[in-house]
Amino acid sequence: MAIGIFDSGVGGLTVARAIMDQLPNEEILYVADSAHSPYGPKPIADVRAYSLRIMDWLVSQDVSCIVIACNTASAAVLRDARERYAIPVIEVIQPAARRAASTTKNKRVGVIGTLATINSGAYQDAFLTTDIEVVAKACPRFVDFVESGITTGNEILQTAHEYLDELKSSEVDTLILGCTHYPLLTGVIQFVMGENVTLVSSAEETAKDLYHLLQTKQILRTATSKPHHRFIATGPTTGFELLGLRILGTEVEAEHQIIGEQ
Repeated sequence: MAIGIFDSGVGGLTVARAIMDQLPNEEILYVADSAHSPYGPKPIADVRAYSLRIMDWLVSQDVSCIVIACNTASAAVLRDARERYAIPVIEVIQPAARRAASTTKNKRVGVIGTLATINSGAYQDAFLTTDIEVVAKACPRFVDFVESGITTGNEILQTAHEYLDELKSSEVDTLILGCTHYPLLTGVIQFVMGENVTLVSSAEETAKDLYHLLQTKQILRTATSKPHHRFIATGPTTGFELLGLRILGTEVEAEHQIIGEQ
């Protein structure tokens, strides 16, 4: 049984890569909902509908569990998903929040993400029981840069300053990359924020949570054959061609699949 992973686009491949690194024997069924990408600017109700449609399909493919490799979808649908499905569902917000809480020394944590993620308050809620101050900032154009394969240059550096200078002035010492696209912009984000700010990506932490889940439930794949991974796009497959090699270290051939009503 494969692990089902989905995102609005190719950004979730950063989570898939971390899972492949930590669980190299597991098979991956990855869905990019490129027909509706990006999720970030869309109403939460729409994101919820898109996400449930994708997860219903993944369950129909007999996956062992689902990883919501999208912060916007995690904020929109996690509670519904855990009530709706009999299989385990893992998301990316809590793992990143836990890491940031254990990392910060001055109790000031920044969060950057899409408009929908930031406006949902999901990360702010994750710190409610702590004494940590959260400074959140929406950075919607970052996703467009990544999906276009642009991670360096003057334009993105200027955009990063526009988004992040205020966060830097607030003296956060830890910054959560609250979108799975953002790890591909680690260079420019770290440059603007400075070396004294620790960047937290949810990908590695989510993979650790998944490892713990599979080990605890004893549902690790035991077959000795090489795992077979599938990559599905509900719309254009261009993103896989641009970034699949960079993120996964191998060429990715994505299948086009219409899932539900589009």
